[in-house]
Amino acid sequence: MTQPYSDRDQQVFNQHRNLLFSVAYRILGTVADAEDAVQDAWIKWSAADRSQVADPKAYLARIASNLALQRLRSTQHQRETYVGPWLPEPILTSGDTADDVTNAESVSTAMLVVLETLSPLERAVFVLKEVFGFSHAEIAEAVERSETAVRQAAHRAREHVRARRPRFTADRSRQRDVTERFLAAATGGDLNTLMELLSPDVTLWTDGGGKVRQALRPVVGAQTVAAWFAAIGEVTYQGVEPADMNAALVEINGGPGVVFSGPGRVIATVTFDFDAEGRITTIHNIANPDKLQAIADGTTRDLRGVSG
Repeated sequence: MTQPYSDRDQQVFNQHRNLLFSVAYRILGTVADAEDAVQDAWIKWSAADRSQVADPKAYLARIASNLALQRLRSTQHQRETYVGPWLPEPILTSGDTADDVTNAESVSTAMLVVLETLSPLERAVFVLKEVFGFSHAEIAEAVERSETAVRQAAHRAREHVRARRPRFTADRSRQRDVTERFLAAATGGDLNTLMELLSPDVTLWTDGGGKVRQALRPVVGAQTVAAWFAAIGEVTYQGVEPADMNAALVEINGGPGVVFSGPGRVIATVTFDFDAEGRITTIHNIANPDKLQAIADGTTRDLRGVSG
């Protein structure tokens, strides 16, 4: 039986809305889909017999994660047939997200790219277990699988992520310093400084989604990647003259990143992965305009997943 919802029910949901978005975004890697999952969770919450819900936080997280998992499965074909590399949608994050190393790592572009290589079930289980600390029993209920199946999926996902996502220790201030120097060198066409900042085998991934011209395969090697970015101050890009191009250092997905914009629009974002010495090992460049709406909106999100 459906209870008429009260201000208190709305308040409880709003208290956990940030957690629900944080879960859904990590499972899906897209902002609009994560927001849709949160909205669908509200509809289910409104229709539920809330008098029987002992733990609203766990209940809502289960609903949101299950909805996100269903949505992820439905988008698999779309991602597999995407033009060029499929990268997650960038999102502006707060300093609170970056200050928590585990949270910053779990929402980094590089981690979300690794999560894309998991099965939908493994991805959901990994996010709920490793990031948000849900028990195997709670996850089993959320994803509608047996606890044994969840334990197996968690083990597979953890091993897969560990093999593809080595942990580096470059501190946050070092990362920011390198990003600032990279931005200055790129906009100034300083090839030598770019070469110093890049790992010899650096890889650049670009996502234009077939909407704008980008490399359809990864660009590898410091010389080639440095030349790519040194041209920023000299080449017209997406109809924007170099003089009209603005570049700003911001926090994207829990770490330092760069937003390039022209008159009235965001053109691209760039995020970085670093080795232990602070050299740039991977660059993710997202230019598909469909994926830049959250950046253009200017909404900063706290993705720690805390309630409140």
